[in-house]
Amino acid sequence: MSSYEEKITTVICPKAETDCNITLKRNRLANDEPAKNHTATTQNDELTEIKYVPRIKWLDLSAQLFIHGGCLYGLYLVLTQAKLLTSLWVFVTIYTSGFGITAGVHRLWSHKAYKAKWPLRLFLVFLFTITGQKDVYTWALDHRVHHKYSETNADPHDARRGFFFAHVGWLFMTPHPDVVAKRKTADVSDLEADPIVMWQKRLYIPLFALLTIALPVGIPCYFWSESLWISFWVNFNFRFSINLNIAFSVNSVAHMWGQKPYDKNISPVENIAVSIAALGEGYHNYHHVFPWDYKTGELGDYPFNLTTAFIDAFARIGWAYDRKYVSPSMIHRRAHRCGDGSHVWGYGDVDISKEDLEELDVMDNHEL
Repeated sequence: MSSYEEKITTVICPKAETDCNITLKRNRLANDEPAKNHTATTQNDELTEIKYVPRIKWLDLSAQLFIHGGCLYGLYLVLTQAKLLTSLWVFVTIYTSGFGITAGVHRLWSHKAYKAKWPLRLFLVFLFTITGQKDVYTWALDHRVHHKYSETNADPHDARRGFFFAHVGWLFMTPHPDVVAKRKTADVSDLEADPIVMWQKRLYIPLFALLTIALPVGIPCYFWSESLWISFWVNFNFRFSINLNIAFSVNSVAHMWGQKPYDKNISPVENIAVSIAALGEGYHNYHHVFPWDYKTGELGDYPFNLTTAFIDAFARIGWAYDRKYVSPSMIHRRAHRCGDGSHVWGYGDVDISKEDLEELDVMDNHEL
C-alpha cells in the first residue's frame, strides 16, 4: 500500500458513530483499500479510544509555565523599566519573525501554496527559528495532519476538546494514539528533500539558543546598553509568549468564534481580529476549504493580510513563484457541494478533486 493510499479523508465527526464509519468506509474504498481492512481499522480505533488516557508531560508544562509566567514579569518591565528602544525592538521582532510562520512554515512548507528559491527559504527559516516554535519539519508535519483530520481524534489540537486544549493544552498533553499513527503516514517527502529544512531540523537546538534567545536578547544589550536582566525577560519571555499566543489563536479562536461563509459544516471560522494579529491568518473557514491558496483568504487587502503582501513582494524579484490561488469558478464549485466533508492538507494532497487539480496545474504556467 502506498503512503497516499494510507491517507483517508475524514469528516468532522458527527455524534452518530455510524455516520462517521460510513464516510470513512466510502473514502477508504475510493482509495482502493479493502473493506475488511476498514473493519479491522474500525475495531482497532475503538480499542484505542478505550485505552487512551491523556497525561500531562510535566517538562513541557513547566516550560509553558516559565514562558507565560515570565511574560507577565516582562510586561511589568516594559511598563516600568525597559528603555523605549527595547519595547520597540520587541514589537519589530514579533512581527518580522512572524512572517517565518505565516509565509514560511505555514503557506510554503505546510501547504505548498507557492514555491520559493533558496535565498527566500533560508530567510524564512531564519525568521521562523526566531519564533522558537519547533523546527519546520515537525511544525509542518503536525499542520498537515491537522488539516487532513481536522476535528477528529487524529487532529493534534482538536478543537472539540475545548478552547484551552486547542490553544495550548495539546503541547503538554500526551497525544491521542490516532495522532501518533497519522503522523507516521503523512507524506513529508518534499520536506525531506529540502536541504534547508533538514539542516534546520538537525541543528535546531543550537539554532534555538542562538536565534530564539541570544540574538533578540543580545541586540538591546549591545546597541543601546539595556540591562541583560531586563532584556532577557522582555525579549525572550515576553516576546516568545506573544508570538506563541498569536499562533495559538489560529488553532483556538479561529476555530470557534466567527463567520462561516464558505462551509458552514466545518469548525474553522473567519475572524478579523486573528487576521490582524496573525498577519492574515484569520480567514480560517476559507483556508480550511482552500488550503493551497497562498493568500489564505478570498477577501482582505494587504493591511489585513500582510503575509500576502510579503509573498507578492518577493515574487516581484523572482524569489517566490508558482503562487496557487482560487478562481471564482473554484469557489462556486465548493459552494455548490458545501458540506461534503472533504479535507486536504494543501497542494499535492491525493484527495483534491480532479477539476480543482486540473485548474491548479494550469496555474503553474501562469504567474499573477
